Amino acid sequence: MSGKISLALLASASCLCFASEASAIDASQMTEPTVVYAGQPAPVRMAAAERSNMGGGFIEFLFGDAPQGGRYQQQPAYQPQPDYGYGGRRALLPPMDPQSMRRAEEEMVDPAQRPLDPKYEKQVVEYHGKESAGTIVIDTPNKFLFLVQGDGKALRYGVGVGRPGFTWSGVKSVSAKKEWPAWTPPPEMLARRPDLPRHMEGGPQNPLGARAMYLGSSLYRIHGSNEPWTIGTNVSSGCIRMRNEDVIDLYGRVGVGARVIVI
Repeated sequence: MSGKISLALLASASCLCFASEASAIDASQMTEPTVVYAGQPAPVRMAAAERSNMGGGFIEFLFGDAPQGGRYQQQPAYQPQPDYGYGGRRALLPPMDPQSMRRAEEEMVDPAQRPLDPKYEKQVVEYHGKESAGTIVIDTPNKFLFLVQGDGKALRYGVGVGRPGFTWSGVKSVSAKKEWPAWTPPPEMLARRPDLPRHMEGGPQNPLGARAMYLGSSLYRIHGSNEPWTIGTNVSSGCIRMRNEDVIDLYGRVGVGARVIVI
């Protein structure tokens, strides 16, 4: 009887060993779905050639990291891939033009803190026109006002001019001059901007600035501004605006009746 029990136990052990061996062979032959990226090697997975011991090391190979120095070493399932996110896209873009970078930086700055372009500073320049000394010439496209000095010279100031649709040209004369002028928006402006005040006394907050020179019987003026960062731009409803320090300087150099040419 005992002999029969021993034979049964021996047969069971043989079956278990065979099943373990078969399982090991089947597991070694199982493959994972392959994902291959352009220009990249195929996924690699490695195991040691020796299979004499299918104990805990094999289980760790399947479900975790093999112990240091063990028979089986788990390799990365896939090779590292390039960064296809924002960093990768940014690297593929051409570098930004320095001028564009500078403009972008300026746009983030409070307009009141932007420095004036040096070309709009008051300066003596060459001038070879036919106008006599004391004539004011306004170059609308280039945002300059010239006060002709004679002898081939002129004082040049930077100005702000009319927005598109509000620019004009012609010949006028200075019909009046006022210091710290009050401002009453005309009906045409109020129709466009009903939020504007109906009248504002002169002072530092007044949009006409420190001085105003009225041009003929028109609504146009050469005047100062409490927004100096707008010099060199198309900004007004047709008036010529200057920095307060520049309009004060010009005001002291011209008199009523001075000829004004707007081009």
